[in-house]
Amino acid sequence: MNAASNSERPEGEPVSLWVATAGSTDFPVLDGDIDVDVAVIGGGIAGLTAALGLKRAGHTVAVIEAARVGTGVTGHTTGKVTSLHRLTYTGLARNHGNNNARTYGQANQDAIEHVAQIVAQEGIDCDFRRVANYTYAESDDALERVRAEAALTARLGLPAAFTTEVPLPFPVKGAVRFDGQGQIHALKYVQGLARAVNGEGSFVFEGTRAQRVRDGSPGVVDTERGTVRARDIIVATNVPFGGQGLFYLRSHPHRSYIVAGRVDTPPMDATFISADEPMRSILTVSGGGSSYVLSGGEGHRMSESGDTAGRYRRLAAFAHDRLGVGEIAYRWSTQDGIPLDGLPYVGLMSPTSKHVYVITGLRKWGLTNGTAAALILTDTLTGRENRWASVFNSNRLTPVASAGRFIRENLKTMSAVLAGKLSGPPSPAALAPGEGAVIKAGGKSTAVYKDDDGQVHAVSAVCTHLGCTVGFNSADVTWDCPCHGSRYATDGTVIQGPASKNLPPAPQP
Repeated sequence: MNAASNSERPEGEPVSLWVATAGSTDFPVLDGDIDVDVAVIGGGIAGLTAALGLKRAGHTVAVIEAARVGTGVTGHTTGKVTSLHRLTYTGLARNHGNNNARTYGQANQDAIEHVAQIVAQEGIDCDFRRVANYTYAESDDALERVRAEAALTARLGLPAAFTTEVPLPFPVKGAVRFDGQGQIHALKYVQGLARAVNGEGSFVFEGTRAQRVRDGSPGVVDTERGTVRARDIIVATNVPFGGQGLFYLRSHPHRSYIVAGRVDTPPMDATFISADEPMRSILTVSGGGSSYVLSGGEGHRMSESGDTAGRYRRLAAFAHDRLGVGEIAYRWSTQDGIPLDGLPYVGLMSPTSKHVYVITGLRKWGLTNGTAAALILTDTLTGRENRWASVFNSNRLTPVASAGRFIRENLKTMSAVLAGKLSGPPSPAALAPGEGAVIKAGGKSTAVYKDDDGQVHAVSAVCTHLGCTVGFNSADVTWDCPCHGSRYATDGTVIQGPASKNLPPAPQP
């Protein structure tokens, strides 16, 4: 996460296509104290799907969103609504057995149908349409793995087939194809969910950051200007804030990137992801009166960030050279929690929790995994049995599948901590407009950013989650924590957790 000058910035406006084309919401800030049956922290697809399900079941609900509904991880996805998650099922069957891999697939398949049903019932204008989804192979080695995935997923009862007919503008050797999948304008969809939740004794609050959760009867969510008291609380914030449940040790933050380029052709009825490395994700969409090709990839663990601008440039080159894309209109990044054993965490926050539940570790397929997770908790909180709950159980023990990875991933986190503590101080005079760097001043690490007008902004460089040192992301113009994935604006405001407190202002060095 090194500094970079304006001349090195990649193509495209640094904003998600979905955020740029969705319009905004205007739900109120919580101001005072309220009582409801269920409090939901997080206004993304998981939290809002759960909230709507619970409201439909007769419960009153309050959704608390720190920013605007859907503008977090949900508003930065690819928009794929699919149960084909690259080559996921081979790994799940190996680590958890065929039955659990089948359950994972069924949960995601049912999630697709749930999204389609909600779109129809609520009349949500979100460009939902049915497509086929392909995991394609260009090399012989990838082809062998694709064939195996196709055979396995067919045996698991998923809508799978192997094919050599892949509608891409460059040659591939074959693919596993899932029919009856979907794609969607994810932000418009969750905005529709929020409108359906709000009213009749239920609430959606924006610009309201949860600061503390207290388990009890009732449970309490504390915010800056009020509290929500509820029988049950759901924390659906991508990565839970606070340390309860130790999810920052049981998953690791993974960053990926997308560029969107305008094209003259209508969208294809298909979406794609490569089995080969470097991974590439491809789909075509309509938005704002134009058609776009979305090219995604360049994923990495947060502690191994490298040259962010270079990642965008490589995706843009792929879009230009292999997909016939002209101008890159938008570029954005997102990050997700990758669970140690490959399955999301859904259920009680910890073994000792009584009324606080969590959804996390959605492993980069949040539109379906988040929906499935919300359906699990809707059943749980309404007293219904859910056939997927034991497989997604947030307090499961899977030492065979996760012990080795637990050690490896947390050693990488420790390396990131040491790198931040031991890195040498750059010269403040070396900063040009648009650059940022961490500078040692008075024995303290200070995050210093010089904006395009030459004004210097200084905040503490110590992440408010667990004390790692942040680094400057020149392409997205953010301060990012390499340890657990918290992100901050240049003025120190939290953009993404698990941090829940801003970086405090610091004296200019």
